[in-house]
Amino acid sequence: MRWLVGWSSIAASFGTAGRVAGQAAAHASHQGAYASGNGQAYGSGSGSGYGSGHGSGPDGWGDGPVRGGLADATHPDDPAAPEADRTVVPVGAQLLWGDPDPLWAVGDWRPDEIRTLTADPADPFTRLAVLGCCGATDEELRRALYAARGGALRHLTQWPGSYTAVVQAGRRITVVGDLAGARPVFYTPWASGTAYATAALPLADLIEAQLDIGHLAALLACPDSPEALGDGTPYVGVRRIPPGHALILREGSREITGYEPVASLAVAAPAADPERAVEGVREALVDAVRARLTAPRHAPETLPYDPGPVPGMGPADRRAARGAPAPVPGVGADLSGGSASATLALLAAGLPGAPGALLGRTGERLLAVTFNDLATPEGREGELERAHSIAANPRLHHVVVAAAEEALPYADLDGPLTDEPGPSLISAARERRRLSAGSADHFTGHGARQVLDAHPARLADLLLDRRRRHLLRPVAALARSSPGDSLLVPLTVYAAARRLARTPYRAGMEAAAARLREGGAVTGPSSPVDASLAALTWSRPGPAAAWLTGEALAEVSIRLTAAAGRPPLSLRPGEARARAVLARHAADHRVFEQAVEVRSQRLHAPFLDNQVVRAARALPESLRVQPGARAAILRSVLSSAGVRELPPGWGASAHAPNESATRLGLRTALPDLLALFSAPLLADAGLIEARVVRQALLDAADGRPVPLDGLAELVSMELWLGRLLARRGTCWTGTSTPRRRAVPTGVPLRRPALS
Repeated sequence: MRWLVGWSSIAASFGTAGRVAGQAAAHASHQGAYASGNGQAYGSGSGSGYGSGHGSGPDGWGDGPVRGGLADATHPDDPAAPEADRTVVPVGAQLLWGDPDPLWAVGDWRPDEIRTLTADPADPFTRLAVLGCCGATDEELRRALYAARGGALRHLTQWPGSYTAVVQAGRRITVVGDLAGARPVFYTPWASGTAYATAALPLADLIEAQLDIGHLAALLACPDSPEALGDGTPYVGVRRIPPGHALILREGSREITGYEPVASLAVAAPAADPERAVEGVREALVDAVRARLTAPRHAPETLPYDPGPVPGMGPADRRAARGAPAPVPGVGADLSGGSASATLALLAAGLPGAPGALLGRTGERLLAVTFNDLATPEGREGELERAHSIAANPRLHHVVVAAAEEALPYADLDGPLTDEPGPSLISAARERRRLSAGSADHFTGHGARQVLDAHPARLADLLLDRRRRHLLRPVAALARSSPGDSLLVPLTVYAAARRLARTPYRAGMEAAAARLREGGAVTGPSSPVDASLAALTWSRPGPAAAWLTGEALAEVSIRLTAAAGRPPLSLRPGEARARAVLARHAADHRVFEQAVEVRSQRLHAPFLDNQVVRAARALPESLRVQPGARAAILRSVLSSAGVRELPPGWGASAHAPNESATRLGLRTALPDLLALFSAPLLADAGLIEARVVRQALLDAADGRPVPLDGLAELVSMELWLGRLLARRGTCWTGTSTPRRRAVPTGVPLRRPALS
C-alpha cells in the first residue's frame, strides 16, 4: 500500500526534523532544519530522483542529519517534550521535504511517480509535490503552483492521470483530493495541529483511534448514502475530505473547501450540446490513456529489496510477496468482452507509438487478459466470443486465464489488511489470479458504468426540467425488460420519478430514516424494473441492512435525521444520487486495488480520472438516460482512434455478476464461513446477531432468494475486523509507545440497550 503523510502544527519550533540529540535549538526555528534533498529514503522508498520535476530540491542547504518528524508529545507544554530526542517517523518512508511542515511518501513508489518542484530557488517555501501518474509537464506544474499560491486550486486537477497534489506556500499547506474519491485525503488533530494522509489507518495508528461502530453500521445499512456516512471513517477521530474538495492547513488550523464551480440556483444552466459533450469525453479518455502510455516503463527483473516491517504484513507475508512472480513488463489491459475494458485495450493498442515497447525494444504488443471461469461458464459465452474477436487485432497479445473451483468467490479468504473494509475482499484471490498474468501497468474498466451511465434518479431531474419526452425511450426499454405484464411499467416508473421530483431533500431523508427504524430492507434479487423503482428515492437501505440489529438501524436512522437538517450538495436528486454512487464505487475500487495488489504492478482506471469525470458530467441528462448511451459514447471514442469494426453484440448491457459462481463458491466455503460467524466480531459490536447471519448463509447455499451482495459485505467486514485486530505492527516509529497502533483495546463491546 502506497500513501502520503504529513502534518502542520501551529508551533513551528516544536518537534521539528532538527530535533535530534546535539542539534542546536536554532534548527527548530521557523525555517526549520532541512535534509539534504537527495531523495534519502527510509525503508522502501526509492534511493534517488523524484521524476523530471525534481532536481537538488530546496532543502539542499541543510546542515546535518535530520529525520523529519514531530516529537512524540501531544502539546508543546508536555513535560516529556524537552527530553524527547526521538521523532515520529512513518515506517518505510522517504522524506520529500522537511519541517516545519514535513511531508513523506511511504511504500514502493516508482521514481517517476514522485515529482517535486519549487516556484523560485530564492523562495524554497513555495513548492509542489505530485504523487501518482500525472501527464503534466514541468512548465504546467510550475504555472499551476503559481495559480494555487493565489487560491486557484482547480488548476491542480486539470491534468490527465490519477494523482495527489500537495502545495506549500509559506506555512499554508493545501492537499487536493480527486473528483471521484479514488484518491481520498484523510486528516486528524495531532500535536497542536493537523496530520493528513492519503490513508486512514496510519492516522488511526498515530492517535491510537478506536473503531467507529456507528460508521461501520452506516456502511452496512446505507453504503450509497453519504448523508449517513458523513465525513467519518472506520476510526474515531479520523475524517475524510469529500470528493471534489481540498484540505487547507494554516499553521495547524484546517479548512475544507471545494474547487469545482457551483451551479447557480437562480439562473438555469445553458443547454449542453450533445456532440461537443461526447467530443469532450473522447478527448479526456484519450488523454488519460496517453498519459499512461508516455510514462516510463518498468521491468522488475530482480526481486525488490525487502523494506523490513510493513504495516499489516507479517514475516511470512513479506517472504511470499518477495517470492511472488513479477508481472510481465510493459502495458496490458483487461479484455472481458464488455465495452469499457475493450475500449481501453483498443485505445492503448491503437494510439501512436508502441504500447508494449520497453527499453528501446520494438515489436511488442499490448497484453490483453481475459478470465474464463470454468466452474460456471454459463452466461458468459457471448462476452468470451467478443473478447476473442477483439483480440484478433494484430497489436494485441491475448492471454486467457482459466480457473475452476480454486478461483471461486470465498475460495481463499486470506489476504492483506486493507485501509478500509470493502466487498471485494471475498473475491480478491480470484481477481489476483487474473491480474498476476497481466503487465506491470494494467488498464481496468472500473468506473465506466458509474461515470457514463445515468442513475435512474435522473429521470426525476428531467421532470424537474419539464423534459418529459426524453423519458419515453428509457421507460420503454424497462418495459421490454420486464418478464411479466409490461403495460403498467411505464406508468409505474413515471409515477415514481414524479414522486421523487416532488419530494424535498428533507422529506426524503426523514422517510429513509423512518424506513430504517421500521426495518425495511432489500429482501432478495430483483428485476431491472424493481431495481430502478428502488433507486428512485433520496436514500435507500443497502442489501446488508436486512441482517443488522434494531439498535444498529436506529443509530443509522439518527444519522439520516440529523443530515436532513443540513443543506445538501445538490438539490437535484438525480445528480446527488449519481455522485454518491460514484463516490462509493471509487472507495470500493481503492480497497480492491489494495486487496489484489501484485508486487510491482500498477492498476490504472482511467474512467475515474478527474478529466474524464468532469467531461462526463458535462453530458446532457437527455443523452445519458437513453438506452445504449454508454456504448454509443465509447463507440465514438474508438471511431476517432481509427477503430470502426467491432464484433456483433458489442456494447450490450452486461448482466448482473455471476450469481451461480457466487452461490457455488459460498456453498464450497460454507464450513469456513459458519466458523467465521460462530463468534463474530460484528456481533460483539452489536451490529448483527450471529445465528441470523449463519441461517442466511445456509439459505444462500441452498439456493433460496437471499441478497448475495449483502452477505458479501458482511463477510468482508468481518474479515477486515479480524485482520485489523490480528496485526502486530504499526505504521510509525520513534514514538514513546513501542507499539502505537489503532484499536489497541479491540472491538468495543455491545452497549446496553435503553430501557
